[in-house]
Amino acid sequence: MDTTTTTVTTTIADTVITTDLHAVQTAATATAAPAELAPASLLQLIWLASPALPVGGFSYSEGLEALISREQEAPESIANSASAEWISNWLCDQLQLTLARGDLAVMVQAIPAWRAGQLMRVSQLNDWLLQTRETSELRAQAEQMGRSLCSWLRHHDGVDAAQLAHCEQLPPTYPVAFALAAAQTGASVRDCLLTYAFGWAENMVQAAIKSVPLGQTTGQRILARVSQAIPAAVQTAIVLPEDERQAFSPMLAILSSQHETQYSRLFRS
Repeated sequence: MDTTTTTVTTTIADTVITTDLHAVQTAATATAAPAELAPASLLQLIWLASPALPVGGFSYSEGLEALISREQEAPESIANSASAEWISNWLCDQLQLTLARGDLAVMVQAIPAWRAGQLMRVSQLNDWLLQTRETSELRAQAEQMGRSLCSWLRHHDGVDAAQLAHCEQLPPTYPVAFALAAAQTGASVRDCLLTYAFGWAENMVQAAIKSVPLGQTTGQRILARVSQAIPAAVQTAIVLPEDERQAFSPMLAILSSQHETQYSRLFRS
């Protein structure tokens, strides 16, 4: 890995995450999975993780396209094997440092809030997510995907009409809309978060495959690496105290800002 890549992958954030034993025990009790997930619930989760879900996730790279463009402008082009390594590192960092401490941590609160009908609490969580989108592209992505998921839910059985109407008028961010959809499945919060994180990882790997470009086999190796990190990221989100929730990722914000004026691009973020 060259010097430029090392700098990029190590400066996405500098924060160390800590938890206490009591928080771990409390979260484990609150989100314990049932002995066996009902087939209908499992199928609903698979559906929500599917790249065929009509929410437009395939059209966003969350700054990854800008990062790849920056690397490809280096004096010597990077080989596919090296690309796979630092892209894997970047996505694992983004998973642990932004999703686990932000989107997933919000969903830990949003899913039970939807199930309990606590609409004011849902609104507060949605407002926090909107405030943490540091660029216009990232905010537009969160809002567009949230609206699209609400449109899909409108034609989906089992969603409370009053809750869906509340979600649509927020305006909804994607994690909050996803929490509403996941809340209907009866699955544990942990399983819902695993579903969300895997769907995110699959979209990001597809963005990498198109941007470098990479072969499908290389993309699957990256996805396998990121998937191995998902359970730990989900556990971090579950035990994270609410006052430690954050979205501090300066390098990601810089790349997203640069992408807004990038000359040639495939993705909307």
